[in-house]
Amino acid sequence: MILNEIHWTIVSSTVPIMELFIMGYCLYLFAKPFIESSCVHPLPCTFYKGNNKEKKNKKRTCYVGITYTLTMLILYKIPIHFSTFAAYSIGVFTAFLVMCLIEQRNYEQKIFIVVTFFSLRWFTFAMAEILYDNLYDFLLNTNYMRMHPDMSFVLYVMVCVLYLALEFLFTVIGIQCILKNYAYKVAEMSKKELFILIMPSLMGVVGYELIWYYRNFYISELKKFSEIYDILSLLYYVIAIVMIVVVIVLYQKIKAGQEEKLQNELLAIQMDNIREHIEQVENLYQGIRRIRHDMTNHIMTLERLYARDKQKEAIAYSAELKAALSKVSGNINSGNPVTDVILQEMQCKADKKKIRFDMDFHYPIDSTVNVFDISVILNNALQNALEYTSKSEMAYISIVSYRRNNAYMIEISNCFAGSLQWNTESGLPITSKKQKDHYGQSHGYGLLNIRKVAQKYLGDIVVDLKDGVFCLSILLMMET
Repeated sequence: MILNEIHWTIVSSTVPIMELFIMGYCLYLFAKPFIESSCVHPLPCTFYKGNNKEKKNKKRTCYVGITYTLTMLILYKIPIHFSTFAAYSIGVFTAFLVMCLIEQRNYEQKIFIVVTFFSLRWFTFAMAEILYDNLYDFLLNTNYMRMHPDMSFVLYVMVCVLYLALEFLFTVIGIQCILKNYAYKVAEMSKKELFILIMPSLMGVVGYELIWYYRNFYISELKKFSEIYDILSLLYYVIAIVMIVVVIVLYQKIKAGQEEKLQNELLAIQMDNIREHIEQVENLYQGIRRIRHDMTNHIMTLERLYARDKQKEAIAYSAELKAALSKVSGNINSGNPVTDVILQEMQCKADKKKIRFDMDFHYPIDSTVNVFDISVILNNALQNALEYTSKSEMAYISIVSYRRNNAYMIEISNCFAGSLQWNTESGLPITSKKQKDHYGQSHGYGLLNIRKVAQKYLGDIVVDLKDGVFCLSILLMMET
C-alpha cells in the first residue's frame, strides 16, 4: 500500500517537472526563428551551414529555453510560495533578458515573443487540463475500472502522458501558426505595432483568469464538471489563439503594403535620379556639339600660331582646349553616357570626402542589359559605399567589371570598420540606415533592389566582409 502511494506521488510530482521542460522547449522553438534570422558574423550565416559558428549561434538560442526551464524549476522547488501566474511571469521575464543579451536590438519584438508565449502557455494548459479532467473522470467511472481497481494507477499514468502530449501538441500548433504567418521576423517593431500585437494575448489572459476561477469554483462547490461550461471554455481558448493569429496576419498584410509602398517611393526617387542623369547627358552632348561646331576655328587658330612660329602660345591654347574638352566630357569613359555621368558624380562625391576612387568599369555594350538596371546597381551600391567607407587616410572605393562569355560581373569594394548583423533569410546585412517611413520605421532597400535587378538577369549578389574590406559582387547573365 505504501509502495503504491509512493508511485502515485512520484508520477504526480514528475508531471509538473516534465511540463516545465516541454514548455522550455516550446519557447525555444518560438524564439529560434526570430533570433536566428539576424545574427552577427563576418559572413552571412547561410555560408556557415555545417560550420561550428552556426552551431554556436544555435546553442546561444537554446539558452532562452534552458534559462526559462531552470528558472521555473528553481521557483517550483524553493520553499517560498509563489502564485502560478507570478512564477510564470518571472520565467518569461528571465527568457526576455537572455534574448536581449543574445541580440541587442528590436526589444519590442522580444516583448511580443514573451507575452504571446505567456498567453499561449495558459490557453494550451487549460485546453489540455479540461480534456484530462473529463477523460480521466469518464474512464475512472467505467464498468471495467470498477471491476479492476488495481488498474487505477496505470490509467492515471496513461492519462498524465496524454495530458503532456496534448499540451505539447496544442502549443506547437499555436506556435507554428504564428511563425508561419509572421513573415517580417527581422523587421524592427514599433511601440504602436507592439501594442496592437499583444492586445489579443493580454485580453485572452484576462478571460482565462475569469473562466478558470469560475471553473474551479464550480467544481469545488458541486464536486463535478460542467460539460457545457468546459465545451464553451475550450471554444474560448481556441478562439483566443485564432485571434492572435488573425491579428498577426492582418499586421503582416499591412506591413507588406507599407513595404511595397515604400519600395515604390524609393523606386520613384531612383527614376527621378536617372532622369536627372539623362538630362546631364543631354547637356553633355550639347556642350560637345558646341565644341565640335567651333572645332574648325580652333584648328585654324592653332595652325596660324604654328605658322607664325608661336609654339608657346600654341601649346597654351592647346592646353586650354583640352581642359575645356575634359570639363565638358569628363575623364570617365565607361562605354555609356548615363553610366559615365553616374560614375563622374560618385567620383566627385568621393573626392569631397577625400576617398580614393578606383575605377575599371565598362558597360556591356553588345548586350541586352538595360542601362536603367545598371544605373540602379551603380546608384545603390556606390551610395552605400560612400556612406559606409571608414574614415581614414587609406579610405578607398573600388569598382571593377569584367565579362566571361555571357557572364557579366561587377565588384564594388570599400574599406569598412566594424561588424555587421546578417539576415539569415536573405543572406544580406541588416541595414543601419534610418530611412524613415510614415510610421517611423527604418528601412534599407539598396541591396534588395540590386538583388532584384540581378535576379532579373538570372544572376544574384554575394556580400563578403573580410579583413576590413566590404565587397559586393553582382552577377548578371546576358543573352549573347
